[in-house]
Amino acid sequence: MATTSTNINIRIDSDVKNKAQNVFSALGLDMTSAINIFLRQTIRQNGIPFNLVADKQQIKKAPKFGSLKGKMRMADDWDAPLADFEEYM
Repeated sequence: MATTSTNINIRIDSDVKNKAQNVFSALGLDMTSAINIFLRQTIRQNGIPFNLVADKQQIKKAPKFGSLKGKMRMADDWDAPLADFEEYM
């Protein structure tokens, strides 16, 4: 079965893109491979493949969907095993 590919266009802060590219490069990845890993892990785990936590100030009241946009961060204790990603490289 032949696979087909498609393009995704996203807008991102140029500083974030450059810093991410530096990290990916150090791991031997390009941006496309890194995004493919993220998407495949999302499918594999049936959700975001890392913990998202809200700032404590945002927890005081029940937020409406989307109100935490831009206010989430990765959990400090998150550690992704590289072995999980090797099958996609």
